Amino acid sequence: MGDPAFVAFFLAVGGMMVALLAGPVGHALARRIGGKDAGAKTGLSTGEMAAERLADVESRLGELEAVQARLLDLEERLDFAERLLVKGSGERVATPAGGSPADG
Repeated sequence: MGDPAFVAFFLAVGGMMVALLAGPVGHALARRIGGKDAGAKTGLSTGEMAAERLADVESRLGELEAVQARLLDLEERLDFAERLLVKGSGERVATPAGGSPADG
């Protein structure tokens, strides 16, 4: 028939395909092929599903804008701290009593 390694390879690949198609991926493919969407399970119409998805996208967009505003604030704070460090780099750094700046 052939090389035993070749047969073992095809048995392993076949087993993985059966496991994949028998699991959630196979069920999702069957629903997609059958024309049944997620709305059929929840009882929502296509328009209601679109409205729900739009609301979800809008809420995620709002969260993203809030994160961007916070990031801009943090960038401004970092720039300010960098300016202070550059301005103070000519000054001597305070050290603990008896210590050298290298002990830091």
